Amino acid sequence: MTLSGQRIVIIGGSSGMGLAAARAAAAAGASVTIASSNHERLRSALAELPEACDGAVVNTRDEADVAALFDRVGELDHLVYTAGDSVRPQPLADVPLDTARDLLEVRFWGAVAAVKHAAPRIRPGGSVVLTSGTVAVRPAPGTALAAGAAAATEGLTRGLAAELAPIRVNAVRAGAFRTPLWDLVPEQGREQLFAALADKTLTKSIGEADQAAAAHLYLMGNSYVTGTVLTVDGGSLLA
Repeated sequence: MTLSGQRIVIIGGSSGMGLAAARAAAAAGASVTIASSNHERLRSALAELPEACDGAVVNTRDEADVAALFDRVGELDHLVYTAGDSVRPQPLADVPLDTARDLLEVRFWGAVAAVKHAAPRIRPGGSVVLTSGTVAVRPAPGTALAAGAAAATEGLTRGLAAELAPIRVNAVRAGAFRTPLWDLVPEQGREQLFAALADKTLTKSIGEADQAAAAHLYLMGNSYVTGTVLTVDGGSLLA
């Protein structure tokens, strides 16, 4: 697959699946702009990418900040949105409503703001790729808010595919992946958790970020795919 000469913006591109997508897109010939809320992560990520790539610090909770990013970027071919805060499982009864609302700010409303301001600048043949998770269809106790955010993203994907056509809009539904979102878990416990999650898949493995990136690139490159939520989970939904 080639993305030669195309301009791609990846929000959440400084780590994990977003950074892997940036590396893969750059290797396919694209000019990539990554956006992150964290300056240090952004600087570290840019050091791993070709010199043609650039980056910006963006607060996805602030619509004006998101709008300014796309004013600076100008025309683009693809938007990839992988940004999301870590969400600690907890019963809904223990979560204040303001905190519950806040949990959707980056994962859902940030995506809404990004698409709103990117769409008028996307060139013919371009696309948007959002990111959800298997929690949308197989939640566990304590994950109701994460499930709600992921399911909302999938509904948004289908709605935007209809509304923005012929711009294509798709999403990657990710299973358990080895990314920095798990760094809050102590290393020994993290490896035990990964082993347990791997055992719940058909492939008996944990996902790696470059495997998610391959899905993001497929959805950017296949001009006949829109309104699709592509599950990349090692078969965990069937296990």
